[in-house]
Amino acid sequence: MKIQWLGHSCFVLTESTGTVVVTDPYGDKVGYPLPSVRADAVTVSHSHFDHCNTQAIEGNPKIFDKVGSYEIEGVSISSFRTHHDTVKGAKRGDNLIFTYRLDGVDVCHMGDIGEPCTAHILDAIGAVNVLLIPVGGHYTIDAETAKDYVDKLMPDIVIPMHYYTEGCEIDLEEVDAFLDLFDEENVTFVDGDSITLDRTRFDGDFETTVVVFRR
Repeated sequence: MKIQWLGHSCFVLTESTGTVVVTDPYGDKVGYPLPSVRADAVTVSHSHFDHCNTQAIEGNPKIFDKVGSYEIEGVSISSFRTHHDTVKGAKRGDNLIFTYRLDGVDVCHMGDIGEPCTAHILDAIGAVNVLLIPVGGHYTIDAETAKDYVDKLMPDIVIPMHYYTEGCEIDLEEVDAFLDLFDEENVTFVDGDSITLDRTRFDGDFETTVVVFRR
C-alpha cells in the first residue's frame, strides 16, 4: 500500500488493487490549495473547513462521516466517536477516529482528537501498524499528549500531521516539539510526500519509527 500526504490532515491511502481512500480533505483557507486527487472513498473526521472539503475530490467517491464499519472494494474502514476538546465536545464538538485495513496493513487516522488518551480509545483503536496523529496543539492534542498516545498504542510507524508548515494560515505549532520527544535514530525524514509499505515490513520486533515528509 501507498501513503501520500497532501498536507494538514489529508492523506491518500492506495491499496495495491488500486482502491483509493482520501482522509480529511481541506479547503483553501488552510493557506494552500488541495492538489487534484481522485478517490473511491473519502473519510471525514468532523465538519470543520480544514477537514471536510469533499467536493474537491474527483471520482464521485463515497463519503464516510459517521460512526460505523464499512467495506469498499476490499478496503475495510471503521470509525468511532471521540471529542475535539477536553470538555466532552462542549467547545469544538465531536471527532471521528478512523481505522483502515489495506493490503493487510492497519492504519489509524486520529482526526482532530482533542482529548487525552484513555483505555476506551486504546481499546477501540486496537493494534495499529501506522498511526496518523495530530501534533500541532491549539485545536487538537499537543506534542506531549500525542507522544502519550504513541507510547501506549505502540504502532510500527507514526506519521505526524496537523502541524504548521510553510504557507499554513492556521495557528499551529511546528512538528519539532513532537520529534524532540523521540530518539534521533527513530526519526526518518522522507524526501517527498509518500511512502510505500508492504505487510512484511511489520513482521518481527521493531521500535516505533516516526516518518516525516518533506513537502
